[in-house]
Amino acid sequence: MKILVTGTAGFIGHALALRLLQRGDEIVGVDSLNDYYDVQLKRDRLAQLTDHNAFTDVRLDLEDDEGIRSLFKREQPQRVINLAAQAGVRYSLTHPQAYVSANLAGFVNILEGCRHNAVEHLVYASSSSVYGANTSMPFSVHDNVDHPVSLYAASKKANELMAHTYSHLFNLPTTGLRFFTVYGPWGRPDMALFLFTRNILAGKPIDVFNHGDHLRDFTYIDDIVEGVIRTLDRVATANPDWSGENPDPGTGAAPYRVYNIGSNNPVRLMDYIETLEKCLGRTAVKNLLPLQPGDVPATYADVSDLVNDMDYRPSTTIDVGIAAFVDWYRSYYAQ
Repeated sequence: MKILVTGTAGFIGHALALRLLQRGDEIVGVDSLNDYYDVQLKRDRLAQLTDHNAFTDVRLDLEDDEGIRSLFKREQPQRVINLAAQAGVRYSLTHPQAYVSANLAGFVNILEGCRHNAVEHLVYASSSSVYGANTSMPFSVHDNVDHPVSLYAASKKANELMAHTYSHLFNLPTTGLRFFTVYGPWGRPDMALFLFTRNILAGKPIDVFNHGDHLRDFTYIDDIVEGVIRTLDRVATANPDWSGENPDPGTGAAPYRVYNIGSNNPVRLMDYIETLEKCLGRTAVKNLLPLQPGDVPATYADVSDLVNDMDYRPSTTIDVGIAAFVDWYRSYYAQ
């Protein structure tokens, strides 16, 4: 297939594009290469993609409506995977406009491109952050998620609502994927595993929020990629049993679906750190701190819909996943 993937210089987008190229798909990759974090890391990810003849590399902001219109008209992708977004919970506390531009205005442009160019299926990144103040565990896509605790989370919930509108009005099949704490080789420098590894190797303290009592459904990058591909290949359909009297948030009378992709096995943050210490052969100096604004104390994914519909359940343990990350980190940074 010819697939438009946004965010191909990003952590998930890079890994996903590699897998799609390896299976023979043609990829049109879009990224703005913004400086939210180390641009050289993004360039190095892209370098693994641009060697492929079936990869087209495009520099473009999602909020450039004319640019996105021209891109869709020129490339005519069969399917679209939208991973580009302004990421980060804490950054949204200080830079709210970045989320409005990339995550809202940018997503409208993607939806419009799909609508006007007969795209067969739009798959887009949502986030476990949408569960916000929910405390009923494990989190289910059939639960109400109307109480976000960060603007980042609100923007991702808005994406799901916007996608449903286009599914309803224009019969555009859309699938939203709520990712749970993704980690692994080529990961993001602003995320905990990367920050912890860098500081431990440098002999610096690590900031451990919520005193290490966070529970996170850490999900390895290869498991995320497999989940994305399986949902891409299964075009969203309407739920024939959907009822407006008892509306199911995870499906719709339109071709609209939402799935969790998580390990379904929450791990205490302090246990995660201990596993990292073993892999590094060093003990961290821990700076224990309270819960940060915008953070939630626990995430835990109910992946039963992913299992039932896609016959897939993420399975990589943190021992395997963290070891793979450490091997990559030491190689990439020559440490």
